[in-house]
Amino acid sequence: MNTSKSETVKEHPLKPSRRSMPCLAQSQTHPQSLSKHSSFLQPNHVQPQLQPQPLSAGTSAAAVDVVSEQGRRFFSFRSFPLYSSGFPSDVGKDKDTYTDDSEHGNYDARTDQSLLIQNKLTRQKTEPRTKSSLKSDAMASSGLFFKDGKKRIDYILVYKKSSPQVEKRSTFEKNLRAEGLMLEREPAVTNSDIMFVKIHCPWETLCKYAERMNIRMPFRKKCYYTDWRSKTMGSLQRNIRELKSWLPRNPMKLDKEALPDLEETDCYTAPFSRARIHHFTINNKDSFFSNSTRSRIVHHVLQRTKYEDGKSKMGINRLLNNGTYEAAFPPHEGSHKSRHPIKTHGAQNHRHLLYERWARWGMWYKYQPLDLIRRYFGEKIGLYFAWLGWYTGMLIPAALVGLFVFLYGLFTMDSSQVSKEICEANETIMCPMCERNCTLQKLNESCIYAKVTHLFDNGGTVFFAIFMAIWATVFLEFWKRRRAVLTYDWDLIDWEDEEEELRPQFEAKYSQVERVNPITGKPEPFQPFPDKLSRLMVSVSGIFFMISLVLTAVFAVVVYRLVAMEQFASFKWYFIKKYWQFATSGTGVCINFMIIMSLNVVYEKVAYLLTDLEHPRTESEWENSFALKMFLFQFVNLNSSIFYIAFFLGRFAGRPGKYNKLFNRWRLEECHPSGCLIDLCLQMGVIMVLKQMWNNFMELGYPLLQNWWSRRKMKRRGQSMESKISLPQWEKDWNLQPMNLHGLMDEYLEMVLQFGFTTIFVAAFPLAPLLALLNNIIEIRLDAYKFVTQWRRPMPARATDIGIWYGILEGIGVLAVITNAFVIAITSDYIPRFVYAYKYGPCTDQGYRQEKCLKGYVNSSLSVFDLSELGMGYSGYCRYRDYRAPPWSSTPYEFTLQFWHVLAARLAFIIVFEHLVFGIKSFIAYLIPDIPKDLCDRMRREKYLVQEMMYEAELEHLQRERKKNGKQYHHEWP
Repeated sequence: MNTSKSETVKEHPLKPSRRSMPCLAQSQTHPQSLSKHSSFLQPNHVQPQLQPQPLSAGTSAAAVDVVSEQGRRFFSFRSFPLYSSGFPSDVGKDKDTYTDDSEHGNYDARTDQSLLIQNKLTRQKTEPRTKSSLKSDAMASSGLFFKDGKKRIDYILVYKKSSPQVEKRSTFEKNLRAEGLMLEREPAVTNSDIMFVKIHCPWETLCKYAERMNIRMPFRKKCYYTDWRSKTMGSLQRNIRELKSWLPRNPMKLDKEALPDLEETDCYTAPFSRARIHHFTINNKDSFFSNSTRSRIVHHVLQRTKYEDGKSKMGINRLLNNGTYEAAFPPHEGSHKSRHPIKTHGAQNHRHLLYERWARWGMWYKYQPLDLIRRYFGEKIGLYFAWLGWYTGMLIPAALVGLFVFLYGLFTMDSSQVSKEICEANETIMCPMCERNCTLQKLNESCIYAKVTHLFDNGGTVFFAIFMAIWATVFLEFWKRRRAVLTYDWDLIDWEDEEEELRPQFEAKYSQVERVNPITGKPEPFQPFPDKLSRLMVSVSGIFFMISLVLTAVFAVVVYRLVAMEQFASFKWYFIKKYWQFATSGTGVCINFMIIMSLNVVYEKVAYLLTDLEHPRTESEWENSFALKMFLFQFVNLNSSIFYIAFFLGRFAGRPGKYNKLFNRWRLEECHPSGCLIDLCLQMGVIMVLKQMWNNFMELGYPLLQNWWSRRKMKRRGQSMESKISLPQWEKDWNLQPMNLHGLMDEYLEMVLQFGFTTIFVAAFPLAPLLALLNNIIEIRLDAYKFVTQWRRPMPARATDIGIWYGILEGIGVLAVITNAFVIAITSDYIPRFVYAYKYGPCTDQGYRQEKCLKGYVNSSLSVFDLSELGMGYSGYCRYRDYRAPPWSSTPYEFTLQFWHVLAARLAFIIVFEHLVFGIKSFIAYLIPDIPKDLCDRMRREKYLVQEMMYEAELEHLQRERKKNGKQYHHEWP
């Protein structure tokens, strides 16, 4: 444990006082205050030298008194004074309104105001201000403090005075005060029936619960390798940085001058402990715990405080469900808008900064400030936006390759041998495609369809399908690496989710049966296995019933298409009569989309019912079960019609003279003479575009309408715009919309369904990644705008991954390989063309060289039928798509040998394609480790150094205590 680290570690920055020195970030930016009302917290430039300097006039070192857990000893630490300029002496003496610059060191738990930065133009000397002006500024800072202007509001509770749950509320608030929280009531300005309860968590309570929750806090500056390899890499990185300085600046990077230092600070962290509080870098008790951490601690207390006698009578969630409180939320840090431009006056708060540098439409091409998002909204929401940004970035190569395949089809459209033969076939008569009103058509009338089909069904289709299967694997594997880096940077490596409390419904249902929890060791309600199994079977039966309802809706659309094609074929308008197949498909897609959106509303209610019927034990189990049901319902709802067109349309129609009919009345629909792929492209394109437009409207338009209606109701009550502007921050937040009841479930569900559209049928629609990329660029800013401006601030929750959605994405990736293999083999004409070129074409036994090898393919793919057999007064012969013998052969209308060759080739292609792609996917997944090797080494190294440093710090602390007391001081190291 006492091995010297001089050979591997640089200890020079830690020499002055490793225990009390603030952790300095690597960045050279200097955080400053961003609003006039908080200018008394404005830190100055950090002195380069860390040796103690004499205090300037009017300043004093801030003493931090800390009480140990046993309450026996008091330790007093003085932080180093830094340069102080531009502040009068009376300001420095007031500890309530002004703290010394050294209290705002650049460490991980810096106060939120100290993370904000002004433009260089505003870095000037601050004018002297009196103590009364500073205090009035603090009290007028948009309602972020108690009435005394000192205690910061960490949480807001809202209730109605007319609520009958007075006794529960008073007991709950009394117990909150007993837990150490401070409460202050204030009535609403716009509604006399609404009362707000402001909650502040003092230092002692923060320390107590931070220790219980194992919150990791910074305590030492990081140390780095100094071996030859690190030195070599350091010099190489310096050379690369110098080379980059000569290159044009990346326009997608955020401007460092307009943002705070978003890089992770250079500090080790350890679980907070009051017994070893002297190990941690505490320069200011008010800013040691960030705002999001304070809100998380208060939420932890609210979840575990009782309001009645009884084991299950606790928690703010139950009080929200029974109407005791109307809402509970942490407040926003102020307004997201400012009268002054951010470039000259800086940002007022983090919300304003997020709006200006993230949520505005003008920032659509910039990288996301993930560290700032995480600090404001928590790690769970930060991980969502990190995943969404990673997914959007990975869509760029997929969109470019898909666009290349589309452009390849566009440039080779006129030179395609198949398209030429169809467009020049002015003497080939096609058999009527419906029973009554269809007339005989020439094959060259399908020239446009043939050219459009070539855009999506060309030589690059197979390559693109293989590319997208590999892309899905690379996306997921590299996301795991990206997630590992984020969890390390955000200090989530050793974080374990707390033991969740039971759902009230679960406790009420199974309160008679108890079992000891193996984690907590306490008795709790238990669901017997037979009851759980029976409820699960009922839930699965409900899922299958809803899926059968989806199939019924698809069957209804199929019947509509069969009826509509007869009507459109005899329509009065010439354009519709000529393109009756396009009209049938287009109207069928629109009707199918309306059915999809209508059934989604029903599915959500049924998913709620089935999930509640299962009685999940905890909220996370409930969310996972509900998310899985919603995905199954919406996935089947969106893709069932696409599966029908891809694999069933035209496969069971029969042949002329012997067509199969539905209910012996409607003749089954056939594919177009150019193939069924054009119908599949139309179905996917229309549903994908309309679905994205509808989702964007519901995400932004609906909250905007709701907030507009709330403002309109306020005006009806006689509230003027002046009083609206002067509302305190907690009341402004109350007038915003709460976050979705399911949290991020709707956001993830939308993106996962889009991922399915992008990968499952991408062989039929190469432009799907491009449409998804364009939508996601808008989606990021829509979600950002919604979170910053339209929703109340959610509780900053922690998470280490995206949960159940990763497993769903992996399942979609497997399904995509199978479906693309079947689309290429069955839906497209790639295999028939391949078989013809090698077996029946002019290049037989010579290999497929060029388009001339497909000469005569169209004639080979069309069979002959005697029109006199129809009994409609026609004579002669017509052609139809199939491989059947002509009427003059010994076995008329039987399948030819070419049919069986094509069928065998299709099955062989499916087997070879799936095994090849799955093999490549598995090999790539094996090659790419989940955690980067350098990150793994860094984590192990830091774990070792943390143990060494904590041991050395404890020895140093004990030596100081012995010297101070003049006797032996025994402190047992746990």
